[in-house]
Amino acid sequence: MLARFEAIRGETEALAVNLTAEDQAIQSMPDVSPTKWHLAHTTWFFETFILTRLEPGYRPFDPAFAYLFNSYYEAVGPRHPRPERGLLSRPTLDIVGAYRDHVGAAMARFIERSPEAANPPISGLIELGLQHEQQHQELILMDIKHVFSVNPLQPAYKAPEREGGAAATTPLAWAEIAGGLHEIGHRGDGFAFDNETPRHKVWCEPFRLASRPVSCGEYLDFMQDDGYRRPEFWLSDGWATVQQQGWDAPLYWREEGGVWTVFTLSGRQRLQPHEPVCHLSFYEADAFAKWAGKRLPTEAEWEIAAEGAPLAGNLADRGRFHPCAEAHPSGAPRLHKLIGDVWEWTASPYVPYPRFRAPAGAVGEYNGKFMCNQMVLRGGSAVTPAGHVRTSYRNFFPPSARWVFAGLRLAEDS
Repeated sequence: MLARFEAIRGETEALAVNLTAEDQAIQSMPDVSPTKWHLAHTTWFFETFILTRLEPGYRPFDPAFAYLFNSYYEAVGPRHPRPERGLLSRPTLDIVGAYRDHVGAAMARFIERSPEAANPPISGLIELGLQHEQQHQELILMDIKHVFSVNPLQPAYKAPEREGGAAATTPLAWAEIAGGLHEIGHRGDGFAFDNETPRHKVWCEPFRLASRPVSCGEYLDFMQDDGYRRPEFWLSDGWATVQQQGWDAPLYWREEGGVWTVFTLSGRQRLQPHEPVCHLSFYEADAFAKWAGKRLPTEAEWEIAAEGAPLAGNLADRGRFHPCAEAHPSGAPRLHKLIGDVWEWTASPYVPYPRFRAPAGAVGEYNGKFMCNQMVLRGGSAVTPAGHVRTSYRNFFPPSARWVFAGLRLAEDS
């Protein structure tokens, strides 16, 4: 447990090591949090839910941090408003680093010396804190990409990858999935968030699922067919958002002299038509599916189709931090890129599974309180930590969210 704790905490800090103090203080929109805030909040989680409650004699690093770095836990107390996190010039980055060191050392002592650390309820809480930190590792990359994208200098977070990958989009194929009574949800082996349970039965009709996500070139065809100007493809809320926000392309795309470019964590680059399209809202994914004469899969269909899929792909451990266009290898599974590259929007609203009950106490606010006005995504992305995803993993965001590394995979009825 201690080795895992130190490894995950170290991975978080490695993501920020090449960012300046100025980089880490910026909040470019209300949904984005400064890197410095992520570093402090993930530390606050361990201090609040474990050390102050379970470690006798523990003294908080700074009592004011309970207010500054609480995210949304009403049961814990009041908090600094989310849209104003970028106003926190103090504490400085050095102080946040000292905070991480203080809490990290106290947690190491707790894990090594306290017999409670091995008890399942407490070890489960520590694991929840580590999984929570991995979620924020992905958010750090999502958020700093948006921060850099609005900087006129268009800075790069990392060096560009060498040119390579597939020369053309892998032809789309369809996997036939049998209908009938299936089970979805976490099986009970290993960690899972509460929203992945309880495992339960669902009925689905026979359907087909696309062999890969939709590519940038295919999405460009939708755009060139006036997809953003044809209301017949859009949900009412989506069409209103397109009009209000002036959307005419995915987030980070730009046309310059007839050439499309996309902003990446390696800076602005020429659009590669064979890569999976990324940074779409649910509204855009749904509109594309309608334009293509298809639909989005439900989350149950996605999970049923992904049963037994290898939990490996273009995830954050590869260090690319961008969807890649590797050709579908010979002999590979019929469904390619289920894990990694882009989260895949589903047609399912984020609601509780049958018989779901949120855990008691403040940690019960982790997922259950958000089961309204959000849509489910599945599969992981190029900035998702390896080992953090499962085929039962339910990610969720509002339907208008575009800074997520999200794309889509088509489905159709058999």
